Amino acid sequence: MPDHLHVFFGMRSTQSLSDLMQGVKGDSSKWINKKGFIEGRFSWQEGFGGFSYSKSHVDQVIDYIKDQKTHHRRKTFLEEYHEFLEQFEVPYDERYIFKPVDYREED
Repeated sequence: MPDHLHVFFGMRSTQSLSDLMQGVKGDSSKWINKKGFIEGRFSWQEGFGGFSYSKSHVDQVIDYIKDQKTHHRRKTFLEEYHEFLEQFEVPYDERYIFKPVDYREED
């Protein structure tokens, strides 16, 4: 999707999600900029959303991620994110929710 990315992975209980995401975002930003995939300098927005699922839901989550293009014809990323926060009962302050990204969809 042009305005967000879903990453699904397994973690050990001793791993830090914040450290992992710092590495993913930092390394991918360097790679995107080095390869020159976009005009100007690429950087991720601050923050991330992390949600956990049980092993029994792996196939459902993978199918959900694979169907993003179709899914987002019905619902925006921000609508989806708010639903996740409500579903997982995550308290939040609207000031810290992701901001819409201005982009043009390419065919």
